[in-house]
Amino acid sequence: MSPTVGVVVPAYRPDVAQLRRYVQAIDDTLSPTTILVELDAPKSGVLEKLTDLPARVESVPYRRGKGAAITAGFERLETDVLAFADADGSTPAESLQAVVDPVVQGSADLSVGSRRHPDATVASHQTRARRFLGDGFAWLAGQLLSVRLYDYQCGAKAMDAEAWERVRVHLYEPGFAWDVELVAMAGALDLRVTEVPIEWEDQPGSTVSPVRTSIALFRALLASRHRAKQLRDSTLHTAIAARREEPTALVKRDR
Repeated sequence: MSPTVGVVVPAYRPDVAQLRRYVQAIDDTLSPTTILVELDAPKSGVLEKLTDLPARVESVPYRRGKGAAITAGFERLETDVLAFADADGSTPAESLQAVVDPVVQGSADLSVGSRRHPDATVASHQTRARRFLGDGFAWLAGQLLSVRLYDYQCGAKAMDAEAWERVRVHLYEPGFAWDVELVAMAGALDLRVTEVPIEWEDQPGSTVSPVRTSIALFRALLASRHRAKQLRDSTLHTAIAARREEPTALVKRDR
């Protein structure tokens, strides 16, 4: 019997028409058991426009952040494989399928979509500034973490449900830094991580501020490296953690 697949689509005030097309494409291509849209701070009338989709919509009236929304969605899913894809549709449904496949086939615990892989197909590039910052962050993350990838922040990943049970209590980042933290913790727990080249097209209207997000990502990268070292029983990092106030994991926060 094939493993069941659930897909979470985190969305903050999305383009409704674009989101509808993308959810329908995911349903047509992957035929998942569950599609769950985690909707933050929707404008008036948006929920009514999504009622006929082949998806369940969970909504909160405030902005949780991408990481918190995905975490909430993964906690709701009861499938063997948990996947997510950003609501802007930058990762086509066919590429999302390619990301999910290694986990379904049992060859990976965490599968990471990659825009920067040499075999990836990029239809429309980011601005030069965003590309420069993204490339620089990916290089730095590769130097600091045990898992070396071309791309840590691509909005398409899939994970085995048992692996999620091991990782979930080690995730703290509510925003865009959640992706790199997930990879860092997976590496620290010796999970099998694979990188899958995808087709990708940058979408206009991003809610990401390149400078602010880069600073936040850098801080989160250092924090993730510290927690990964701590998980591996580093004496130094355990001593550092003992002198700090313990943060609250996302799964233990009110959502």
